[in-house]
Amino acid sequence: MGSGAVYHIKDLFRLRREMSVGFYLTDFVFRKIFRRNSGVKWAVHHTSTIHNPEKIVRGRNVFPGDSPGVYINAVNGVRIGDYTNIGPNVGIISSNHDLVNNDAHTVSAPVEIGRFCWMGMNAVILPGVRLADFTIVGAGAVVTKSFEEGYCVIAGNPARVIKYLNKEECDAFAKGKE
Repeated sequence: MGSGAVYHIKDLFRLRREMSVGFYLTDFVFRKIFRRNSGVKWAVHHTSTIHNPEKIVRGRNVFPGDSPGVYINAVNGVRIGDYTNIGPNVGIISSNHDLVNNDAHTVSAPVEIGRFCWMGMNAVILPGVRLADFTIVGAGAVVTKSFEEGYCVIAGNPARVIKYLNKEECDAFAKGKE
């Protein structure tokens, strides 16, 4: 079967062209048969874990957990804007455990991640953090506070701004996606 036929089949079933058929077959086995991440309504990598997927609001072309090893705790909610990418082994944690009662979760604001963001491998986003549009999180960063101005690259532990992006260039790119 040629690549044209594969694309036709993917289009017919509304599958993403950049993902292999094997990805979708593995997703089917793990979500539908083994019931791992069974509440998730989109395809995820079999090594990713998503708690409370019903509390995740995702934008256009956003598939949390499609990279290997992603961990998302959405107890307090997670919002992810359009065209945002989540790299391998990223952790997005919307709630901590209570310090006294380990069975209970703390209440906090939801994690909010803007449009056109990118989280590099092994980055961790902690409860209540807000990242504005075009915030790039470097590999291994631990984001403990919000970066509401956006248009920046953050990295480190704790994360801090290491570079600002050209706002006009970013906005022109975003306009091209509309």
